[in-house]
Amino acid sequence: MSIMKKLQQSGVAKKVMDEARKPENKAKAQDALRKIQAKRGARRPR
Repeated sequence: MSIMKKLQQSGVAKKVMDEARKPENKAKAQDALRKIQAKRGARRPR
């Protein structure tokens, strides 16, 4: 069972990486990262 689970996980990871390489998805990811960084910068430090 463990081998099948690892194969399944690696297949999912490959699909995610393939999708992340597409230009339209890369732009979405960069935009989301900028939003997160802006929110983190807007918070006051404790």
